[in-house]
Amino acid sequence: MFGDLLKQSYAALKHNRRRSLLTMLGMAWGIATVVLLLAYGEGFERGLMVAFQSFGGQQITIFPGRTEMQAGGTKAGTEIRLTRDDLDYVRTEVPLLTRVSPEAGKQSLMAYGTRSSTYGVTGVYSVYARIRHMDVSEGTFFGEQEDFSHDRVAVLGADVKKKLFSGQNAIGETIRVDGVSFQVIGILKKVIQNGDDNMNAKVYVPFSSMSNLRDTYHIDSIVVEYEGAHEKVAEALRASMAFHHSFDPKDKRAIFVFDSIEALGELRILTLAIKGLLGFIGLLTLGIGGVGLMNIMLVSVTQRTREIGVEKALGARRRHILFQFLAEALAITFVGGVFGVVLAYLVSWSVGSLTLWSAFMEDAAEGDIQLKINAATLMTSTIILIFVGIISGMVPAIKASRLDPIEALRYE
Repeated sequence: MFGDLLKQSYAALKHNRRRSLLTMLGMAWGIATVVLLLAYGEGFERGLMVAFQSFGGQQITIFPGRTEMQAGGTKAGTEIRLTRDDLDYVRTEVPLLTRVSPEAGKQSLMAYGTRSSTYGVTGVYSVYARIRHMDVSEGTFFGEQEDFSHDRVAVLGADVKKKLFSGQNAIGETIRVDGVSFQVIGILKKVIQNGDDNMNAKVYVPFSSMSNLRDTYHIDSIVVEYEGAHEKVAEALRASMAFHHSFDPKDKRAIFVFDSIEALGELRILTLAIKGLLGFIGLLTLGIGGVGLMNIMLVSVTQRTREIGVEKALGARRRHILFQFLAEALAITFVGGVFGVVLAYLVSWSVGSLTLWSAFMEDAAEGDIQLKINAATLMTSTIILIFVGIISGMVPAIKASRLDPIEALRYE
Protein backbone atom coordinates (compact mmCIF):
# COMPACT_ATOMS: atom_id res chain seq x y z
CA MET A 1 0.00 0.00 0.00
CA PHE A 2 2.72 2.46 0.95
CA GLY A 3 4.70 1.51 -2.13
CA ASP A 4 1.69 2.39 -4.30
CA LEU A 5 1.33 5.73 -2.53
CA LEU A 6 4.99 6.53 -3.15
CA LYS A 7 4.55 5.69 -6.85
CA GLN A 8 1.53 8.01 -6.99
CA SER A 9 3.56 10.78 -5.33
CA TYR A 10 6.37 10.36 -7.84
CA ALA A 11 3.90 10.39 -10.74
CA ALA A 12 2.30 13.60 -9.42
CA LEU A 13 5.70 15.33 -9.16
CA LYS A 14 6.68 14.12 -12.62
CA HIS A 15 3.40 15.37 -14.06
CA ASN A 16 4.11 18.92 -12.81
CA ARG A 17 7.85 19.04 -13.48
CA ARG A 18 8.26 22.79 -13.81
CA ARG A 19 6.28 23.54 -10.66
CA SER A 20 8.12 20.85 -8.73
CA LEU A 21 11.52 22.06 -9.99
CA LEU A 22 10.86 25.68 -9.01
CA THR A 23 9.71 24.60 -5.55
CA MET A 24 12.84 22.47 -5.15
CA LEU A 25 15.00 25.44 -6.10
CA GLY A 26 13.34 27.51 -3.38
CA MET A 27 14.09 24.82 -0.80
CA ALA A 28 17.64 24.41 -2.14
CA TRP A 29 18.31 28.13 -1.77
CA GLY A 30 16.92 28.10 1.76
CA ILE A 31 18.95 25.11 2.98
CA ALA A 32 22.12 26.44 1.31
CA THR A 33 21.63 29.68 3.26
CA VAL A 34 21.18 27.75 6.51
CA VAL A 35 24.33 25.67 5.94
CA LEU A 36 26.46 28.68 5.01
CA LEU A 37 25.24 30.80 7.92
CA LEU A 38 25.94 27.98 10.40
CA ALA A 39 29.37 27.42 8.81
CA TYR A 40 30.04 31.16 9.14
CA GLY A 41 29.11 31.00 12.83
CA GLU A 42 31.47 28.05 13.39
CA GLY A 43 34.27 29.84 11.52
CA PHE A 44 33.70 33.03 13.51
CA GLU A 45 33.95 31.07 16.76
CA ARG A 46 37.16 29.35 15.61
CA GLY A 47 38.69 32.70 14.67
CA LEU A 48 37.97 34.16 18.11
CA MET A 49 39.28 31.04 19.85
CA VAL A 50 42.55 31.19 17.91
CA ALA A 51 43.16 34.67 19.31
CA PHE A 52 42.05 33.63 22.81
CA GLN A 53 44.56 30.75 22.94
CA SER A 54 47.40 33.23 23.48
CA PHE A 55 45.99 34.05 26.93
CA GLY A 56 46.83 30.55 28.09
CA GLY A 57 44.76 27.90 29.81
CA GLN A 58 44.12 27.95 33.56
CA GLN A 59 45.53 31.40 34.14
CA ILE A 60 44.55 34.28 36.41
CA THR A 61 46.10 37.75 36.30
CA ILE A 62 45.86 40.31 39.10
CA PHE A 63 46.03 44.01 38.24
CA PRO A 64 46.18 46.89 40.75
CA GLY A 65 43.21 49.23 41.07
CA ARG A 66 41.63 51.78 43.35
CA THR A 67 39.27 51.05 46.24
CA GLU A 68 35.59 51.83 45.88
CA MET A 69 34.53 50.80 49.38
CA GLN A 70 35.81 51.94 52.78
CA ALA A 71 37.47 49.21 54.83
CA GLY A 72 38.59 49.75 58.43
CA GLY A 73 40.71 52.86 58.52
CA THR A 74 41.26 52.92 54.75
CA LYS A 75 39.03 55.35 52.90
CA ALA A 76 37.48 54.77 49.50
CA GLY A 77 39.52 55.89 46.51
CA THR A 78 42.84 54.60 47.85
CA GLU A 79 45.23 53.39 45.16
CA ILE A 80 46.32 49.76 45.52
CA ARG A 81 49.84 49.00 44.25
CA LEU A 82 51.25 45.51 43.90
CA THR A 83 54.77 44.79 45.15
CA ARG A 84 57.30 41.96 45.04
CA ASP A 85 56.14 40.98 48.53
CA ASP A 86 52.76 40.06 47.08
CA LEU A 87 54.43 37.28 45.10
CA ASP A 88 55.45 35.60 48.38
CA TYR A 89 52.00 36.17 49.86
CA VAL A 90 50.14 34.42 47.06
CA ARG A 91 52.66 31.55 46.97
CA THR A 92 52.26 30.80 50.68
CA GLU A 93 48.61 31.66 51.22
CA VAL A 94 46.79 30.58 48.04
CA PRO A 95 46.53 26.81 47.47
CA LEU A 96 46.58 25.00 44.11
CA LEU A 97 48.99 27.45 42.45
CA THR A 98 51.54 25.74 40.18
CA ARG A 99 53.38 28.73 38.68
CA VAL A 100 53.63 32.41 39.63
CA SER A 101 55.27 35.28 37.75
CA PRO A 102 55.34 39.06 38.10
CA GLU A 103 54.98 41.48 35.21
CA ALA A 104 56.89 44.76 35.28
CA GLY A 105 56.87 46.69 32.05
CA LYS A 106 57.52 50.03 30.39
CA GLN A 107 57.66 51.58 26.95
CA SER A 108 61.27 51.75 25.80
CA LEU A 109 63.27 52.74 22.75
CA MET A 110 64.64 49.60 21.07
CA ALA A 111 67.62 50.03 18.79
CA TYR A 112 69.81 47.81 16.64
CA GLY A 113 72.34 49.42 14.35
CA THR A 114 70.58 52.27 12.59
CA ARG A 115 67.10 50.87 13.19
CA SER A 116 65.07 51.92 16.21
CA SER A 117 61.46 51.93 17.40
CA THR A 118 59.48 52.15 20.63
CA TYR A 119 58.04 48.91 22.03
CA GLY A 120 56.98 47.56 25.39
CA VAL A 121 59.56 45.67 27.44
CA THR A 122 58.34 43.39 30.23
CA GLY A 123 60.30 41.73 33.02
CA VAL A 124 58.99 38.27 33.96
CA TYR A 125 60.08 34.97 35.46
CA SER A 126 61.02 32.08 33.17
CA VAL A 127 57.78 30.21 34.04
CA TYR A 128 55.84 33.02 32.35
CA ALA A 129 56.36 31.35 28.97
CA ARG A 130 54.59 28.20 30.17
CA ILE A 131 51.79 30.12 31.85
CA ARG A 132 51.05 32.08 28.67
CA HIS A 133 51.73 29.13 26.32
CA MET A 134 54.37 31.13 24.46
CA ASP A 135 56.15 29.28 21.65
CA VAL A 136 59.63 30.22 20.49
CA SER A 137 60.28 30.06 16.75
CA GLU A 138 64.03 30.72 17.02
CA GLY A 139 66.44 30.28 19.89
CA THR A 140 65.04 29.72 23.37
CA PHE A 141 63.28 31.45 26.25
CA PHE A 142 65.44 32.27 29.27
CA GLY A 143 65.55 29.75 32.12
CA GLU A 144 65.36 29.73 35.91
CA GLN A 145 69.04 30.66 36.26
CA GLU A 146 68.33 34.04 34.65
CA ASP A 147 65.47 34.81 37.06
CA PHE A 148 67.89 36.06 39.72
CA SER A 149 71.27 36.36 37.95
CA HIS A 150 70.63 39.76 36.35
CA ASP A 151 71.75 38.44 32.96
CA ARG A 152 70.80 40.95 30.29
CA VAL A 153 69.15 38.65 27.77
CA ALA A 154 65.99 39.28 25.77
CA VAL A 155 63.31 37.42 23.84
CA LEU A 156 61.77 39.42 21.01
CA GLY A 157 58.21 39.39 19.75
CA ALA A 158 57.75 38.64 16.05
CA ASP A 159 56.95 42.26 15.14
CA VAL A 160 59.95 43.60 17.06
CA LYS A 161 62.30 41.19 15.29
CA LYS A 162 60.86 42.15 11.90
CA LYS A 163 61.24 45.87 12.61
CA LEU A 164 64.77 45.78 14.01
CA PHE A 165 66.31 42.94 12.02
CA SER A 166 64.05 42.50 8.99
CA GLY A 167 65.22 39.23 7.40
CA GLN A 168 68.58 39.17 9.18
CA ASN A 169 69.56 36.76 11.94
CA ALA A 170 68.80 38.11 15.42
CA ILE A 171 69.95 35.30 17.71
CA GLY A 172 73.14 36.26 19.50
CA GLU A 173 72.94 39.89 18.42
CA THR A 174 72.83 42.78 20.90
CA ILE A 175 70.04 45.35 21.03
CA ARG A 176 69.86 48.52 23.10
CA VAL A 177 66.84 49.04 25.32
CA ASP A 178 66.83 52.65 26.52
CA GLY A 179 70.58 52.56 26.00
CA VAL A 180 71.11 49.33 28.00
CA SER A 181 72.52 46.38 26.04
CA PHE A 182 70.63 43.07 25.94
CA GLN A 183 71.60 39.94 24.02
CA VAL A 184 68.84 38.37 21.92
CA ILE A 185 68.43 34.67 22.79
CA GLY A 186 64.98 33.94 21.33
CA ILE A 187 62.24 35.01 18.92
CA LEU A 188 58.60 34.35 19.78
CA LYS A 189 56.33 32.63 17.29
CA LYS A 190 53.83 34.97 15.65
CA VAL A 191 50.48 34.86 17.44
CA ILE A 192 47.08 36.27 16.52
CA GLN A 193 46.61 38.95 19.11
CA ASN A 194 45.81 42.63 19.24
CA GLY A 195 45.48 45.38 21.83
CA ASP A 196 47.75 46.58 24.64
CA ASP A 197 48.95 43.06 25.56
CA ASN A 198 50.13 42.14 22.07
CA MET A 199 53.02 39.71 22.55
CA ASN A 200 54.18 40.27 18.97
CA ALA A 201 55.12 43.87 19.81
CA LYS A 202 56.91 43.19 23.09
CA VAL A 203 60.36 42.31 24.38
CA TYR A 204 60.63 39.97 27.38
CA VAL A 205 63.60 40.09 29.75
CA PRO A 206 64.31 38.35 33.08
CA PHE A 207 62.63 40.09 36.00
CA SER A 208 65.99 40.49 37.75
CA SER A 209 67.51 42.40 34.83
CA MET A 210 64.41 44.60 34.48
CA SER A 211 65.83 46.59 37.41
CA ASN A 212 68.28 48.10 34.90
CA LEU A 213 65.35 49.84 33.25
CA ARG A 214 62.93 50.70 36.09
CA ASP A 215 62.13 50.21 39.76
CA THR A 216 60.83 46.68 40.17
CA TYR A 217 59.64 46.84 43.78
CA HIS A 218 56.24 47.88 42.52
CA ILE A 219 54.99 45.58 39.76
CA ASP A 220 52.27 45.91 37.14
CA SER A 221 50.56 42.55 37.65
CA ILE A 222 50.86 39.01 38.96
CA VAL A 223 50.17 36.07 36.65
CA VAL A 224 49.42 32.65 38.14
CA GLU A 225 48.71 29.19 36.83
CA TYR A 226 46.70 26.81 39.01
CA GLU A 227 44.93 23.48 39.36
CA GLY A 228 41.34 22.93 40.48
CA ALA A 229 38.30 25.22 40.50
CA HIS A 230 39.06 28.65 39.06
CA GLU A 231 36.39 30.38 41.20
CA LYS A 232 38.01 29.24 44.46
CA VAL A 233 41.50 30.27 43.32
CA ALA A 234 40.29 33.72 42.22
CA GLU A 235 38.47 34.17 45.55
CA ALA A 236 41.56 33.11 47.53
CA LEU A 237 43.78 35.53 45.56
CA ARG A 238 41.39 38.40 46.21
CA ALA A 239 41.18 37.52 49.92
CA SER A 240 44.97 37.40 50.24
CA MET A 241 45.44 40.77 48.54
CA ALA A 242 42.59 42.29 50.61
CA PHE A 243 44.23 41.22 53.87
CA HIS A 244 47.68 42.61 53.02
CA HIS A 245 46.45 45.82 51.36
CA SER A 246 43.62 46.52 53.83
CA PHE A 247 40.64 46.64 51.50
CA ASP A 248 37.27 44.88 51.53
CA PRO A 249 37.43 41.51 49.67
CA LYS A 250 34.05 42.38 48.13
CA ASP A 251 35.53 45.52 46.56
CA LYS A 252 35.89 44.45 42.90
CA ARG A 253 37.71 47.64 41.90
CA ALA A 254 40.48 47.47 44.47
CA ILE A 255 42.21 44.89 42.32
CA PHE A 256 41.13 43.52 38.95
CA VAL A 257 41.17 39.75 38.56
CA PHE A 258 41.25 38.45 34.98
CA ASP A 259 40.18 34.80 34.98
CA SER A 260 40.87 33.21 31.58
CA ILE A 261 38.43 30.32 32.19
CA GLU A 262 35.64 32.72 33.15
CA ALA A 263 36.43 34.91 30.14
CA LEU A 264 36.38 31.83 27.90
CA GLY A 265 32.94 30.92 29.22
CA GLU A 266 31.66 34.42 28.48
CA LEU A 267 33.18 34.23 24.99
CA ARG A 268 31.48 30.89 24.34
CA ILE A 269 28.13 32.35 25.43
CA LEU A 270 28.67 35.23 23.02
CA THR A 271 29.56 32.97 20.10
CA LEU A 272 26.67 30.63 20.93
CA ALA A 273 24.29 33.60 20.82
CA ILE A 274 25.73 34.69 17.46
CA LYS A 275 25.39 31.17 16.04
CA GLY A 276 21.83 30.97 17.36
CA LEU A 277 21.00 34.27 15.67
CA LEU A 278 22.53 33.12 12.38
CA GLY A 279 20.64 29.83 12.60
CA PHE A 280 17.39 31.71 13.23
CA ILE A 281 18.03 33.94 10.20
CA GLY A 282 18.67 30.82 8.13
CA LEU A 283 15.47 29.26 9.45
CA LEU A 284 13.50 32.33 8.36
CA THR A 285 15.08 32.16 4.91
CA LEU A 286 14.27 28.46 4.62
CA GLY A 287 10.79 29.24 5.94
CA ILE A 288 10.18 31.37 2.81
CA GLY A 289 10.88 28.28 0.72
CA GLY A 290 8.61 26.31 3.03
CA VAL A 291 5.77 28.79 2.46
CA GLY A 292 6.24 28.35 -1.27
CA LEU A 293 6.11 24.58 -0.86
CA MET A 294 2.94 24.85 1.20
CA ASN A 295 1.26 27.05 -1.40
CA ILE A 296 2.17 24.66 -4.23
CA MET A 297 0.87 21.68 -2.26
CA LEU A 298 -2.40 23.50 -1.47
CA VAL A 299 -2.82 24.20 -5.19
CA SER A 300 -2.13 20.53 -5.87
CA VAL A 301 -4.81 19.50 -3.36
CA THR A 302 -7.34 21.78 -5.04
CA GLN A 303 -6.49 20.50 -8.52
CA ARG A 304 -6.70 16.85 -7.45
CA THR A 305 -9.87 17.09 -5.40
CA ARG A 306 -11.76 14.64 -7.64
CA GLU A 307 -8.80 12.26 -7.57
CA ILE A 308 -8.90 12.32 -3.78
CA GLY A 309 -12.65 11.64 -3.87
CA VAL A 310 -12.12 8.63 -6.14
CA GLU A 311 -9.37 7.25 -3.88
CA LYS A 312 -11.58 7.58 -0.82
CA ALA A 313 -14.51 5.98 -2.67
CA LEU A 314 -12.25 3.02 -3.49
CA GLY A 315 -11.36 2.57 0.19
CA ALA A 316 -8.44 4.90 0.85
CA ARG A 317 -8.37 6.11 4.44
CA ARG A 318 -7.36 9.46 5.84
CA ARG A 319 -3.88 8.31 6.76
CA HIS A 320 -3.30 7.09 3.20
CA ILE A 321 -4.20 10.48 1.70
CA LEU A 322 -2.21 12.23 4.43
CA PHE A 323 0.85 10.12 3.74
CA GLN A 324 0.54 10.56 -0.03
CA PHE A 325 0.66 14.37 0.05
CA LEU A 326 3.16 14.49 2.89
CA ALA A 327 5.41 12.14 0.90
CA GLU A 328 5.23 14.49 -2.08
CA ALA A 329 6.21 17.46 0.10
CA LEU A 330 9.07 15.55 1.75
CA ALA A 331 10.31 14.34 -1.65
CA ILE A 332 10.54 17.94 -2.85
CA THR A 333 12.21 18.89 0.44
CA PHE A 334 14.74 16.04 0.21
CA VAL A 335 15.76 16.67 -3.39
CA GLY A 336 15.90 20.42 -2.78
CA GLY A 337 17.97 19.79 0.35
CA VAL A 338 20.51 17.70 -1.57
CA PHE A 339 20.92 20.39 -4.21
CA GLY A 340 21.15 23.03 -1.46
CA VAL A 341 23.95 21.21 0.37
CA VAL A 342 25.86 20.76 -2.88
CA LEU A 343 25.44 24.49 -3.57
CA ALA A 344 26.67 25.32 -0.05
CA TYR A 345 29.79 23.17 -0.56
CA LEU A 346 30.50 24.89 -3.89
CA VAL A 347 30.16 28.34 -2.30
CA SER A 348 32.34 27.43 0.70
CA TRP A 349 34.98 25.93 -1.60
CA SER A 350 35.03 28.96 -3.89
CA VAL A 351 35.06 31.53 -1.05
CA GLY A 352 37.44 29.64 1.23
CA SER A 353 37.81 32.21 4.02
CA LEU A 354 36.49 35.61 5.00
CA THR A 355 38.61 38.37 6.54
CA LEU A 356 38.61 38.66 10.33
CA TRP A 357 41.97 39.06 12.09
CA SER A 358 43.92 39.66 8.88
CA ALA A 359 42.06 42.97 8.62
CA PHE A 360 43.93 44.14 11.74
CA MET A 361 47.21 42.23 11.54
CA GLU A 362 49.64 40.94 8.96
CA ASP A 363 50.15 37.18 8.61
CA ALA A 364 46.97 36.44 10.57
CA ALA A 365 45.14 34.29 8.02
CA GLU A 366 44.84 31.50 10.62
CA GLY A 367 42.37 33.67 12.54
CA ASP A 368 40.14 34.43 9.56
CA ILE A 369 36.68 32.90 9.18
CA GLN A 370 37.02 29.56 7.41
CA LEU A 371 33.79 28.46 5.70
CA LYS A 372 34.21 24.78 6.51
CA ILE A 373 31.09 22.64 6.60
CA ASN A 374 31.40 19.98 9.29
CA ALA A 375 29.18 17.11 10.41
CA ALA A 376 27.54 19.17 13.19
CA THR A 377 26.58 21.88 10.71
CA LEU A 378 25.06 19.32 8.33
CA MET A 379 23.19 17.61 11.16
CA THR A 380 21.73 20.89 12.44
CA SER A 381 20.78 21.96 8.91
CA THR A 382 19.13 18.59 8.26
CA ILE A 383 17.03 18.87 11.41
CA ILE A 384 15.92 22.38 10.40
CA LEU A 385 15.13 21.17 6.86
CA ILE A 386 13.07 18.22 8.11
CA PHE A 387 11.17 20.50 10.51
CA VAL A 388 10.32 23.00 7.76
CA GLY A 389 9.43 20.22 5.29
CA ILE A 390 7.07 18.47 7.70
CA ILE A 391 5.33 21.71 8.72
CA SER A 392 5.00 22.86 5.11
CA GLY A 393 3.69 19.52 3.89
CA MET A 394 1.48 18.68 6.85
CA VAL A 395 -1.04 21.52 6.38
CA PRO A 396 -1.96 20.61 2.77
CA ALA A 397 -1.86 16.91 3.63
CA ILE A 398 -4.30 17.36 6.51
CA LYS A 399 -6.61 19.42 4.29
CA ALA A 400 -6.56 16.69 1.63
CA SER A 401 -7.20 13.89 4.14
CA ARG A 402 -10.22 15.69 5.60
CA LEU A 403 -12.03 16.18 2.27
CA ASP A 404 -15.51 14.67 2.18
CA PRO A 405 -15.50 11.96 -0.56
CA ILE A 406 -18.99 12.88 -1.84
CA GLU A 407 -18.19 16.59 -2.06
CA ALA A 408 -14.82 15.75 -3.63
CA LEU A 409 -16.46 13.65 -6.35
CA ARG A 410 -18.87 16.51 -7.13
CA TYR A 411 -15.99 19.03 -7.45
CA GLU A 412 -15.58 20.48 -10.94
